[in-house]
Amino acid sequence: MSTSTPPRLPHAGHVKQLAEQLWNAVSSADEYAATELVLRILDEGLDPESVLLDVIAVVQGRVGEEWAANRISVAQEHAATAINDRAVAAVSMHPTARTTATRGRVTVACVDGEWHALPARLLSEVLKLRGWQVDYLGAQIPTPHLIAHLHNTRTDAVALSSSIATRLPTAHAAITACQAVGVPVIVGGAAFGPEGRYATLLGADAWAPDARTAADHLAKGPPPLPQFGHQQFDDLPHLGDQEYTMVARNSASLVRAVFTALEDTFPAMRSYSDLQRERTAEDLAHIVEFLSTALYLDDEELFSWFITWTAQILVARGVPTHSLPPALDLLARDLKDFPRATRILEVGTHTLTSAPSTAAGNTA
Repeated sequence: MSTSTPPRLPHAGHVKQLAEQLWNAVSSADEYAATELVLRILDEGLDPESVLLDVIAVVQGRVGEEWAANRISVAQEHAATAINDRAVAAVSMHPTARTTATRGRVTVACVDGEWHALPARLLSEVLKLRGWQVDYLGAQIPTPHLIAHLHNTRTDAVALSSSIATRLPTAHAAITACQAVGVPVIVGGAAFGPEGRYATLLGADAWAPDARTAADHLAKGPPPLPQFGHQQFDDLPHLGDQEYTMVARNSASLVRAVFTALEDTFPAMRSYSDLQRERTAEDLAHIVEFLSTALYLDDEELFSWFITWTAQILVARGVPTHSLPPALDLLARDLKDFPRATRILEVGTHTLTSAPSTAAGNTA
């Protein structure tokens, strides 16, 4: 296949039908049916890149949507993701997907702490199809190991993937470290926000919303070599108030304090089962983690989005959401000396209580 231009996309209706067939196999946990389908449509001439991005990636997106709507369990979501990963492997081994590297070398990795590796895996396979030599390092690669790899290879660019916004402070460190050794960084994934707003804030050399766009961007040539130190942590002057550092370092004690106080302000908690109490503690931990990330980015919209999403997840599971505003109020009380944190929590509470579909107390 040609590596100079991206392949043409097949007919949209045909692709949709194939994605539905793959979904039926994946949702039934039928690994053999899934891989047989992928191999058959490759034998029939469907372009490997289209199989990866217009079939497998679409099905994986549906897996996430079904989990969020509580129509599949966590175990089913994990099983489906594993089957999709095997489907990607089947594509990579098919004769029509074998290409010779004619371009440069790209390292593809997930940010440390990021377990959602399939988007990075898909990008790796697409780049191979486009003629790149690819070093795929997989999920949650620690930044020191990533940099050691760059020292030992002649990498033209690093592609970093992250789906969870709470990994962005770590992503910032990885971006800066790669640039410090002279390697440009292109980033992608839901963590980097709408239109890649956080990619720009954290100094990435380029951003792409999906694997095809990333491959198109790199086809024009890797981003220019960064100048050492062109993006430093002090480019985020709001971090000088130490609010992010204090909240991040004291997250465990904040969760414990709010959990204890919530039992008094929200009496229903006293009748919770051990499992319900455990889930409540997990939700509080996520709230504090997203608050600290919002402080790092100085972006209250991130926290508002998260708290609304949390309410939607709870509603889908039939869990009352009216404990969320008291939890935010208690957290704001404990952080009363932190003006940015207080403002973010107040905005989050207002968003939560004013949204008609996720209003506190709505359990339908």
